[in-house]
Amino acid sequence: MKKILIALCCLLFSTAVFAETGYITSTASANKEISPDTVEISIAVVTYDNKSMQKATLENKELSDKLYTAMQSMINPNNGDYVKTTDFSAQPIYTYSSNKRNFDKYEVSNRIIVHTKSIDKAGDIIDKAILLGATNIDNLNFTLSSYEKECDALLTSATQKTRARADILAKAAGTTVTGVKSISANCSTSSVTPRIMYNMMAKSAVADSEAAGSTPISTGLVRLYVNVNANYFVK
Repeated sequence: MKKILIALCCLLFSTAVFAETGYITSTASANKEISPDTVEISIAVVTYDNKSMQKATLENKELSDKLYTAMQSMINPNNGDYVKTTDFSAQPIYTYSSNKRNFDKYEVSNRIIVHTKSIDKAGDIIDKAILLGATNIDNLNFTLSSYEKECDALLTSATQKTRARADILAKAAGTTVTGVKSISANCSTSSVTPRIMYNMMAKSAVADSEAAGSTPISTGLVRLYVNVNANYFVK
């Protein structure tokens, strides 16, 4: 009797495994365009002196301190905004002539990032920075603070599509989906390339007034892309 039960269990087990050896592959994608709600502005102050590294450094410190204080006053830390230094360098600059290196000047560079959710203030921040002595606005990076939440929603939608398509394929083939074999997915964003719609160096010569206005910034849209590839067992 025991031998019969053991043989029956083995038969049932092998039948189940055999029934789920087949599978269907289904893929789906989803995308969404969203207005960014956060901007990071990279601002640099670069100073030079032909004779003294110390003078170039002191001048840079004076300008950078004023810039840092002004940027802090234009953001809202309670909303997650911040200003931070990302790079500082002090170095001699050389020129080359007839394979000979010649000292030219000392260069000091201090770079900060202004991170703020007040996107509407981006133009004002740029104008203020230039008026206070900023020499470079290197980059504007627009992002979504809700990136993870939006990606999760798109992933859910795309995954549901893969299951619905697998069911359609299985029914057409006379089989039934019984479970998940594997799922892989990814979520990414397209880059947003904003345009600074004014000559910033020319703008620095304009008085900071309502008549002058702020530098207009076109933020564009952030596009989220999701792809899901799923394999479903069928029998």
